[in-house]
Amino acid sequence: MSAKPTIVELRLPSRLGYEKVAMSAAASVAKLRGFRDERIEDLKTAIAEACINAIEHGNRLNEGLQVGVVLSAGDDALEIKVIDDGTGMTGSPHKPDIDKKFHGEEDPRGMGMFLIQALVDEAEWVAGRNGKSSYVRLVVRLDPPSLDSPSE
Repeated sequence: MSAKPTIVELRLPSRLGYEKVAMSAAASVAKLRGFRDERIEDLKTAIAEACINAIEHGNRLNEGLQVGVVLSAGDDALEIKVIDDGTGMTGSPHKPDIDKKFHGEEDPRGMGMFLIQALVDEAEWVAGRNGKSSYVRLVVRLDPPSLDSPSE
């Protein structure tokens, strides 16, 4: 029987820089759950990108709004929801053309969603009802210990 998930909730101001609070909290929860350092670094990057998107695009840098972050740690995975007051996006995230970005033919920005998808096991963007409370749901699974790593 699996244990009840551990839930950690944060409310962050819509101000760039506060994504670091979410990164730190997620890293701490993942460390407590036994995630490897490499997975924790992937998680930190993904949650930072998701929070920055929520601050910039969802809440449009409106400091009167907050970004919610809900970390739900289960037996074998960490689920993260980053919630904003934007309308959300429709459809699948656009896959950027890395070559065009590198050669200056495309805006260098716009890599966040692509990066998030590359770093986590699951990523889902959900538009809120009536144009409110959209969120991105990320799942990072706990990898089994590698055979060559010493047991603690």
